[in-house]
Amino acid sequence: MRRIENATSRQVTFSKRRNGLLKKAFELSVLCDAEVALIVFSPRGKLYEFSSSSMQSTIARYLKHAKENPTKKSTQQDTQNLKHEAAEMIKKIESLEDSRRKLLGEGLGSCTVEELQQLERQLERSVSNVRARKIQVFEEQVERLKEKERALVTENARLSEKCGVTSCERLNEQRETVAVPEESSPSSDVETELFIGPPETRTRRLLPQN
Repeated sequence: MRRIENATSRQVTFSKRRNGLLKKAFELSVLCDAEVALIVFSPRGKLYEFSSSSMQSTIARYLKHAKENPTKKSTQQDTQNLKHEAAEMIKKIESLEDSRRKLLGEGLGSCTVEELQQLERQLERSVSNVRARKIQVFEEQVERLKEKERALVTENARLSEKCGVTSCERLNEQRETVAVPEESSPSSDVETELFIGPPETRTRRLLPQN
């Protein structure tokens, strides 16, 4: 078992294990009628605690018990090791916080030229990775748009073909239903003769004689 290096995974694991630990402490106090006190500090210093009765009374009882029953040397050594690990963890956290501030452009007054150059190279690599990812996302979006375009073109062609066939069928039906007009004979009122002379003579000849 070793420390989780990824900060996000570490925070998620801490939340899950912390909740499970608090739940187990509560179950132990209820099922076994035991006096349980649990204190947890997050990496950022946030306190989480559980006590089946009173935290202060449980701590006082513990201190009294520790005073009446001195711990063994091995236990003291374990305690020292835990303190050393905690101190190392605090140093790592402080180092990570310092690096984060520098990446944000804060607290650069104490940096040397070499440190600034190293920081600049690190930022350039980060920017390069971000740009590469951005280009990849753009290409994926363009490809999706092209696929939509091809689908729309296919659908448009299908609809155009369907509409063309329907128009032709409708035109043929209209041609079939149109009746051919019958030939009409010339009316008797229609003037078919050719007259030569003034209009008066032509009018007189057309009028019926008494």
